[in-house]
Amino acid sequence: MVSMHSKNPSLYQINTRVWLKSLTVKYGKSITLANIPEDELHQLVELGFEWIWLLGVWRTGTLGEKIAREKPELRQSYHEAIPEYQESDICSSPFAVTGYTVSPHIGGDPGLAIFRDRLHQLGFRLMLDFVPNHTARDHPWLTLHPEYYVPGDQELILSQPFNYGRTKQGNRIIAFGRDPYFPGWSDTFQLNYSNPGLQFAMQEELLRVAEFCDGVRCDMAMLILPEVFYRTWGLEMQPFWPETISKVREKHPEFTFMAEVYWDLEWTLQQQGFDYTYDKRLYDRLQSQEARSVREHLFADLDFQIHSVRFLENHDEPRAARTFPLDVHQSAAWISYLVPGLRFFHQGQLQGFHTWIPMQICRSPGEDPDLQITSFYEQVLELLRLPILRNGRWQLLDCLPAWQSNWTWDSFIAFAWQDDQGHRLLVITNYSPHQSQCYVSLPWSDLQGKLFEFKDLISEASYLREGDDLHEFGLYIDIPAWKTHVFEVHLR
Repeated sequence: MVSMHSKNPSLYQINTRVWLKSLTVKYGKSITLANIPEDELHQLVELGFEWIWLLGVWRTGTLGEKIAREKPELRQSYHEAIPEYQESDICSSPFAVTGYTVSPHIGGDPGLAIFRDRLHQLGFRLMLDFVPNHTARDHPWLTLHPEYYVPGDQELILSQPFNYGRTKQGNRIIAFGRDPYFPGWSDTFQLNYSNPGLQFAMQEELLRVAEFCDGVRCDMAMLILPEVFYRTWGLEMQPFWPETISKVREKHPEFTFMAEVYWDLEWTLQQQGFDYTYDKRLYDRLQSQEARSVREHLFADLDFQIHSVRFLENHDEPRAARTFPLDVHQSAAWISYLVPGLRFFHQGQLQGFHTWIPMQICRSPGEDPDLQITSFYEQVLELLRLPILRNGRWQLLDCLPAWQSNWTWDSFIAFAWQDDQGHRLLVITNYSPHQSQCYVSLPWSDLQGKLFEFKDLISEASYLREGDDLHEFGLYIDIPAWKTHVFEVHLR
């Protein structure tokens, strides 16, 4: 069982509807959240995660499913994921929510309560979705509180049919939920945060959600920052997050908030109370395969780093095994998951799956694991069990040229961990396609006059080095392209 309160926890995202359908096929009987087989939960325990994020447990409407069946571009994505998909495999997007009660198809509220209790007994915490920006187009509020939505008119729906739609009854024109850089999500309607009544209603919704779980991942959380909302809709609103987060924590002091956020607004949301914010910038820089930009990103203040969510894939991003060549994938993973923050893993990532599953498909395509990637992630997760990586102190290190005109020093990312028990860990990655050399400046002041062993935890390598040389020059490194050392540093 893992610690419930690590400074740098790990999270596993599960596409709930896909998972339950796969288990139903595997066990030959209906599996819901109420009767997950014990073996499946213990497999999660063995992986060492602290958080389980169940994506898509809330009720969705028939209109969302109808739209999911009718849009040609969506049907094309289904075919690409599962060429032999059936109509019965299509479902509504989990982000077109009609109400924050659990879908009866996956066990309803009682089933989720049973599942959460079992997770707690095994040492897990449970995270669920909260979708603050919009609702499904057949949400009850469209009838009961149409003033909760951003209205449109005949001129807007004619000029921007991709951003506005009619209610089911056809008597109102409402804006689709959207971010300002893309057309609207046509299965949703946009909530109007300039209306104080809507803000209060959404606070109440989030308080209700908090009864079901230990934390929420807030979908596109930056869209309801006042400056973003005004830029998108031309409407002024009072800040929503600080007061809302405070109200939830009055009832649930240890409740955790994770924000999906982009556009360099991560720090803004951390300041407004979010425990963790998506670090898409690190992902993008790792994908660009430029070591300097990765290293510069890690220069950010430590308080920002420890509240960042590190990932190589999620339900929105393409599969890591398809995005990154194997050697780059491994190198990027060592960097992403050994720096501080919340370590985020997506279902299927550990097996090296290649197929991205659209949110409107409720079935897995069925892939064979990539044994190389599976073995690699076993090593990553085993390393993440180390207390020093969960609760130690981290710092980025300087890399210096190994000799005059040695330009390859710029290809390294190096950092160190230490804890109060005297344990030391040194991570050095050559994030480049060529052999590289450098000196790594070590952060410890007690090196002189001693002999140190550098034992690599991910290979058979082990080196003895004189402390005087380490103090004067640093640790000399010469390693192949995309290779990483994770050294335990011991006094000999």
